[in-house]
Amino acid sequence: MTTHLDVIRRTYEGASEENGKHLLKALAPDAKWTEAAGFPYAGTYIGPQDIIVNVFQRLATEWQDYTATVHTYLADGDRVAAFGVYTGIYRKTGKAMSATFAHLYQLKDGKIVSMEQYVDSAPVQAAMVQA
Repeated sequence: MTTHLDVIRRTYEGASEENGKHLLKALAPDAKWTEAAGFPYAGTYIGPQDIIVNVFQRLATEWQDYTATVHTYLADGDRVAAFGVYTGIYRKTGKAMSATFAHLYQLKDGKIVSMEQYVDSAPVQAAMVQA
């Protein structure tokens, strides 16, 4: 039996393309995805298409070697938290960043119904500023 923790792990622990496929498969049709205030893509996006266009396509085109590496997962019933570090190089400035994050997922029937991001956005913002 696949657990909620298994669902979330599959979205982080493989090749980027595979992670994306697993995420699309795991998102509920009306999934609510909230990027934190202060993060460049701040806002709440509803549904897979809105999430992909406003978050993941931007990350893929605006950043080089962008990764979200998880070091700790915690599962509690229908909630799974992932803690880790974002790294990448902002293409327009050539500046690298490393920022800690936490993602809190709510799942129902094996599907992600919501995700809330908590992030140290200062290093991300600093990488985006021209010197």
